[in-house]
Amino acid sequence: MTPVLVARLDSLGDVLLAGPAVRAVANGRKQDGSRPNHVVMLCGRQGEAAASMLPGVAEVYSWDSPWIMNPAPKMTGPHADRLIEYVRNSRITEAVILTSFHQSPLPLALLLRLAGVERISGVSTDYAGSLLDVRLRPGEDFPEDQPEAERALGIARAAGFPLPLGDDGKLKVKPGPPVNDLVGEEPYVVVHPGAAVPARAWPPLHHAAAVELLAGAGYRVVVTGGPDETSLTATVAGPSALDLGGRTDLRTLAGVLAGADAVVAGNTGPAHLAAAVGTPVACLFSPVVPAVRWAPYGVPLELLGDQDAPCRLTRARICPVPGHPCLDSVSPEDVMHAVERLIGGVSSFSTHLSTRRKDRSR
Repeated sequence: MTPVLVARLDSLGDVLLAGPAVRAVANGRKQDGSRPNHVVMLCGRQGEAAASMLPGVAEVYSWDSPWIMNPAPKMTGPHADRLIEYVRNSRITEAVILTSFHQSPLPLALLLRLAGVERISGVSTDYAGSLLDVRLRPGEDFPEDQPEAERALGIARAAGFPLPLGDDGKLKVKPGPPVNDLVGEEPYVVVHPGAAVPARAWPPLHHAAAVELLAGAGYRVVVTGGPDETSLTATVAGPSALDLGGRTDLRTLAGVLAGADAVVAGNTGPAHLAAAVGTPVACLFSPVVPAVRWAPYGVPLELLGDQDAPCRLTRARICPVPGHPCLDSVSPEDVMHAVERLIGGVSSFSTHLSTRRKDRSR
């Protein structure tokens, strides 16, 4: 097998959105799959667990990028050498660099050239010189207003890697472990209240009220969260829900999400993980980034939040608007009705519009 490096130097959700492109590269250059590649996934430490779950990934290498990570590590000679030596020792001769619209592939391409990589593909607004062999120009070679998963697939396709025949291009992860011992046998809805970025968080007491409403309507509710979110999940679960805060790793969380009838989550990694296991998502989506690009992909979706709020497209980590109106305007009743629509198989018209309209700032 030929080793090919696929880079997505971001966190959990971004790595999951790269999954279809990874499968395309793993397929090789023939749609019949007769030439599979050994895909090495390069990501930051926050994306390492997600990368290991992607079908088609044979090896994961974690390296914290000084131009992507926040807070950023120092860019030193030894830090750069660690990546260069790994790539050189792995005898990688081709790389596909996956980026979002606001990121440049050129710093990584320079390091990969120093490591001996002969063919590099990526998207660059800036002149790439000899750093990219396949250079796509945003807005010219493909539209920017498209889902991140499709953007990544476009980069892989331009590099010469089509999806395998029969692959629907949706997000996927490897199957997780059985979770019946955690969640039981009865149907349930998952509420995941945490968010890594404060600007994307719905208030805890709003979550708690939504859990009470869902439980009162006859839904069994499971609340999930990481080891550092146990206080939050306890508050949200209250007396009515099963609190799994701190009791799941990423693979186990995937199993819990896969068994749910619907998932309530913010614009954060677990929303994309829910999409990767095929579960409908009611997404409390702060418009600091555009929904057309980063909404949960390929599953029934309810998009909640004012997508025209003043914070729109700011990419802010801390809400810049007093009162956090984009999400605080969403009521617990709105969330309950969204879950009911998802389980009933009818999504709202506003969601359809928000995830398909053009970015009016361009």
